[in-house]
Amino acid sequence: MHTHHEAFLRGSTMRQPFVAAQPAIVMTRVWLPEHEWLHTVFACSENQAPTFRFPDLLSACVALTLADSEGIARLQRFLITELSTRDPKSPRRTCHLWQTQFDDLLKEHRAPWNSHPNPKFDLDAIASGCVAVVRSSAEPIARTLRQARLNVAARASVDHQLS
Repeated sequence: MHTHHEAFLRGSTMRQPFVAAQPAIVMTRVWLPEHEWLHTVFACSENQAPTFRFPDLLSACVALTLADSEGIARLQRFLITELSTRDPKSPRRTCHLWQTQFDDLLKEHRAPWNSHPNPKFDLDAIASGCVAVVRSSAEPIARTLRQARLNVAARASVDHQLS
């Protein structure tokens, strides 16, 4: 004879979770000023229902910046004129982002603008640059949270199609 608890456990193991238990996130680093801004977005009162975490926020900045040629041009300008003048030993913080946006970062890391004879910027510099570009745009917090919502919906749609 099975108890109610055993029946519940048996039934619950048969269901497929809507959100993946092992999310496809990748670790990178972000320079301290940009990480502090991400923390500001995380802690703001607009970040609710749902509350987006750092992988969502960093991924939103990457998606917004790399969405078009103007964003990429602003990223390159930031890296060359601002980030390259910082102390290369400046502190960075660990930060995660979703695999899709990490793949986009890798694409830019391997792009001709980041190859010889141009200076080469590391992934953490490009990720930080994406945050800086969004931070310097109009309505940066609202845009970041809106893009985070779009990214969540896109991931859910892909996850749902795969199951």
